[in-house]
Amino acid sequence: MIPQFEYGESVRVIRNIRNDGTFPNIATGALLIKRGSVGYVTNIGTFLQDQIIYTVHFLELDRMVGCREEELQLQSEPWIPSHFETREKVRTTKILAIQGNIVAKQGDIGEVYKVVRNDEEVAYQVIFGDRILQLPESALVSLGESIHE
Repeated sequence: MIPQFEYGESVRVIRNIRNDGTFPNIATGALLIKRGSVGYVTNIGTFLQDQIIYTVHFLELDRMVGCREEELQLQSEPWIPSHFETREKVRTTKILAIQGNIVAKQGDIGEVYKVVRNDEEVAYQVIFGDRILQLPESALVSLGESIHE
């Protein structure tokens, strides 16, 4: 395993980091670091011999948190904030169909499986029943938001 990031490098977390129970004096499941936050790599280690873990110091909070490689990107890389997060419940803003067959009605509830980023946009893989659909942000709203056509 070759680390993607180096000591002292400025990195950004691309998803919210929550306490998995290993961070002292903070409730399990509580938000530790909000997606988009920037910190500096202070240590590089491994977990279960197959995952690289970076200790990242987030100066604004004066908090050091262990992050997996897939949770980080270089701070210098383009960043587009996302509206939704993995495991968040969302509703469709329109009817979704594949080859003319409706797979989700407007207002159907799904769960974000994965946030997919590229240099220009954010998309979401969302679970509806036994299907996973990749959708743009404009096709979704939070459960509490109203649907506008």
